[in-house]
Order: sequence, then structure tokens, then C-alpha cells
Amino acid sequence: MSLLVDEFHIASLGQCDRVKRMSSASDQPVFVRNTQPRDFAAITELCSRIYPDTPPWNAEQLSSHLSVFPEGQLVAVHGVEEQVVGMSASLIVDWEDYKTLDDWERFTADGMFTNHDPQRGRTLYGAEVIVDPALQHHGIGDKIYAGRRELTESHRLLRIRAGSRLRGYCHCAARLKPQDYVVAVVEGHEYDPTLSFQLKEGFHVVAVAPHYLSDDPESLGYAAVIEWLNPQLIRDEHIAGRPTRFLRRALRETMTAS
Repeated sequence: MSLLVDEFHIASLGQCDRVKRMSSASDQPVFVRNTQPRDFAAITELCSRIYPDTPPWNAEQLSSHLSVFPEGQLVAVHGVEEQVVGMSASLIVDWEDYKTLDDWERFTADGMFTNHDPQRGRTLYGAEVIVDPALQHHGIGDKIYAGRRELTESHRLLRIRAGSRLRGYCHCAARLKPQDYVVAVVEGHEYDPTLSFQLKEGFHVVAVAPHYLSDDPESLGYAAVIEWLNPQLIRDEHIAGRPTRFLRRALRETMTAS
């Protein structure tokens, strides 16, 4: 089981070979489709490379995801052989059933997604996004997030929410509290490999969760609770009382002035 949410991780294993394959087949674009059982082995292998110290997603979990919400499971594939170069896993939740600072296990039913609630839920919860570490900066993450936004709009959900593991916080913990680190990332004064990318994808931070992944040495357990709002449905009442501490200063000042 992969415990990383919306993470892009740089590793060296096989990097040159995979980049060369990508470059030599540039006329074969990456596209995003729904996950199928034939992708399970490749997803597990990809997770094992990205998270060598964490049990990867296994066939039982991936089968459960497809059983409860097949539309919410996506893979990015490349070439005629449809090599899996990224994936995402999502479920629909009723946010009122949870606390904003709940951990990953609580939001995902220990990775099985058996808490998927399409009848009452209006929030797409992003449990995982990964991209082949050798193929970052090829727009794969952009395509996966576009797929999630399309899913949110097609299911007429209000928003996407997820926990963004603060990968860079371990380097700043001695001088910044986690909340101050997030503000610095939002304002562009610090760079976080995960959160900085997600902010560019249109997400905003609503809170900082202290025990999201308690055994993670890079984030020290901290994650930013991030949100993307569906512009087709969102109204003022949906964001009334929304915390503004983690919004960009310019946007916060605009909201205050209005």
C-alpha cells in the first residue's frame, strides 16, 4: 500500500533508459485512461520503485478500487504498448463524515476505498497520484490532474480534496513551524516538490494536518489539506467561513476587501 498522496518523487533507478525510451517514441503521446486489471502489476512495480520502503498498492486493494469506483481510477500510459507511467486513485466521500485533520487511513478505509459514498458524497478525495520519477516534467502529472478535474465535473461534485505530503518540510523544520512553511510555499518563498506543483494545478490550502502520515521522515507526518473547487457548481455559500490563512496574500486581501 502506498501512503503517499499526490506525490512526485525523484529516484535514479533506470532513469536514463526510461527517458531514452520516452524521447525515442515522442510521436507516441502519453494519454490517461481508466485503470484496468491488466495494469495492476505495472502499478505495483511503479510504486515499489517510488516507495522502496513502503508496501506498494497490491492487487487486492486495486481490485477493491475498481469494484467500488472504476471511474475514479486512472493510469497514464505511453506508446502502443501502453506502458504505465503514472496513476491516480480516488473515491467520493461525504466530508461531513470526517474531520479535516483526519489521517490517510481514515479517509481511504486503510486503502481499500470501501467508504466510497457516491449517494451522499460531493467531494472527490484524492488518495494517490504518482508519476514515473524518470519521466517528470513531461506533462504527465498535468494530464492526470486534468483527468481528475474532468471526473469531478462530470460527476457534478463540488470539489477535490486531498492531503499533500510536505516533502520539503524536513529541510525547514528547524526554522519554520509547519504552518509557516506552508505559507512560505504558497507565497513562493519556499519550494515543496509536491505542494508547489499542486498549487500550480489550481489547488488552495485549507489546513495543515499534523499526523497524516506519522511514519514519514520527509514530511515529519505533516500534510497540507488541499482543495480544488468545481467552477461549474461552486457558490458563495459553499466557501462561507473558509479559512484564509493559507491563501496567497493578494487573494486574501481581495477577499477581505470584498
